[in-house]
Amino acid sequence: MTKYKGYFIDLDGTVYAGKKRIPAAKRFIESLQKQSIPFLFVTNNSTKLPVDVVADLENNHDIHVSEENVYTSGMATADYMESQTNDPRASSVYIVGEMGLYQSILAKGFQLNKVDPEFVVVGLDSDLTYEKLTEAVLAIRNGSKFIGTNPDTNIPKERGMLPGAGTVVKFVEHATQQEPIMIGKPNAMIINSALQRIGLTKDEVIMVGDNYNTDIKAGINAEIDTLLVYSGLSTKEEVSQQEIQPTYQIDSLDEWQFK
Repeated sequence: MTKYKGYFIDLDGTVYAGKKRIPAAKRFIESLQKQSIPFLFVTNNSTKLPVDVVADLENNHDIHVSEENVYTSGMATADYMESQTNDPRASSVYIVGEMGLYQSILAKGFQLNKVDPEFVVVGLDSDLTYEKLTEAVLAIRNGSKFIGTNPDTNIPKERGMLPGAGTVVKFVEHATQQEPIMIGKPNAMIINSALQRIGLTKDEVIMVGDNYNTDIKAGINAEIDTLLVYSGLSTKEEVSQQEIQPTYQIDSLDEWQFK
C-alpha cells in the first residue's frame, strides 16, 4: 500500500450520512491530523462556505477541522474563473446560485453584471426563478462563457432526492444549446485545482469517497489513486460491473492502514 502525502475526502456518505454520524470517519480524520498528513474535503456543494462546513462538522459530528481543509465546487469555480482572466476586477459575472457561490466568486474581485457578463455561473439555487434562468440563458446566447458548478442531478434530503445543481445547469444547457464548462466531480477540473491548493502531485494524493460515479470517477479522470468506502451510496454489486475499478475498496474507514 502506497504512503500518500495527501488525501482528498468526500463529505456526505463518507464523513457523515446526512445527519447521522460515521464514527470511523472521525477516527480517520483524527489519524490524519495526528500524523500531520494534509487533507482537503472536496465537495460538490457550492451553496456553503468553508466556515459553514467547519461549523457543521464540529457541531453535528464532533469533527474538528479548519477552513483550510475545505474545498467546494464554488471555490473551484472561482479559481477556474480567475485562471481565465488577467484581472478579475475587470471581469464580470452573472450567478445563478446561493450565498456560498456568490461569496467565493466575488471574493476574487469579479463584478456582478446581468446584461453582458464575461461569465455565467449556474449552481444550486433554492430560490430559483424563471427570471434568473432567463437572464442566464440570454447572456450565454449573447456570448458569455457558460460554467456549471457541478453535474449532480439530485441531492439527498429528509424529504427525499431533491433536484441538484446539475438539474438547473441542464435547463440552461437545453435552452442555449451550449454545453457548460463543468467544474465539480466527476470532472477532473476540481481535483486538478485541489492539487494546486494542497501543493502535491497526482501520485502523492488519493481520493476517498463513497460514490463511484462522482468521487471515484473524479479520481480516475484526474489520474489519481482512489479509495472507495462502502459507507454510503455505491454498492459492491454495482462497482463490480465497472470497467475501471477503484484502486482500493473497504467496508469501513477503520480498515485503512496508514503506511
